[in-house]
Amino acid sequence: MAIFEDTIGFASGPWRLEGRLGLGVGRDAVVISHPHPLYGGDLDNPVVEALASVYRQLGYTTLRFNFRGVGASEGVYDDGRGEQDDLRAAAAYLAGLGKTVSDLAGYSFGAWVQVHLNPSIATVRRQLLVAPPVAYLAFDAIAELPPQLVVVTGDQDRIAPAALLREQAHRWRPEVRLHVLPGVDHFYSGALQRLAALLLSELAPDRVDRA
Repeated sequence: MAIFEDTIGFASGPWRLEGRLGLGVGRDAVVISHPHPLYGGDLDNPVVEALASVYRQLGYTTLRFNFRGVGASEGVYDDGRGEQDDLRAAAAYLAGLGKTVSDLAGYSFGAWVQVHLNPSIATVRRQLLVAPPVAYLAFDAIAELPPQLVVVTGDQDRIAPAALLREQAHRWRPEVRLHVLPGVDHFYSGALQRLAALLLSELAPDRVDRA
């Protein structure tokens, strides 16, 4: 299990992006994407850190990174278009290390970017969407999604309201696994441990690591 993360850099087109890499012993890897860059979202967001920690506990190689124009990443915000390229570049970096990107995990804006990824990443078998912002961003051009889709929100989340998610997520993939945490808002204030416990239970049985 990877305990420590290294700060790394990788190319996305002309830009150099900043990331945190936790190397696992197996082949499986996850790319984790952060909330909206224009509202303070970055790779050090507490929910993003929690997602990385969960996946590391499951033995995955993890890469959380800053989209273009965030932190030490070069470039400028591109309204989700260039951010798709950044996500693909992160997956390509892991592939260059001999890792298979089997999972994508995104929180809020990061979830929006990953479900619109077109072309998709062929090796991805599962997507984890935490608080996808269906009340504020359009989810109307969803790319082809992998076989497994896991969605998590809170019943106090006004940005990712459970009722709207129930309506939309089943159109994205009918067999979606949707979890609603009681008493939880969009920022998972005081609820990170509950989120982590849910994800450890939800993700572990479906690991695709064959190393």
